[in-house]
Amino acid sequence: MSATLTLTRTRFGIGIGPLIDKMAGEWQVIVDGTVAGSITMQETVEVPVEPGRHTLRLEKSRRFLSPERSFEAVNGTDTRFHCRCAMLWPQFLAALVKPDLWISLKQE
Repeated sequence: MSATLTLTRTRFGIGIGPLIDKMAGEWQVIVDGTVAGSITMQETVEVPVEPGRHTLRLEKSRRFLSPERSFEAVNGTDTRFHCRCAMLWPQFLAALVKPDLWISLKQE
């Protein structure tokens, strides 16, 4: 029995977002505290997970982080998230103090 976590990384198309996204490069996909794969710009990855409660976080060298998100995986289903870099100048500035604001991570 298993479920699937599908993660899509989108690019913000204007301003400094694409530059930051390119600098951030490949992000590690961390499920339940363990690296389960990686994702690059404009990529979709699928990670098999056991049914039950899990946590998801994205990071690049502990400087570019997402908030940790919890999700419930149901047998035979697909849980979807999308991620991108911070979009606006205030987010960039806030992320200098609070690194988990660099990457936006939302469940669909």
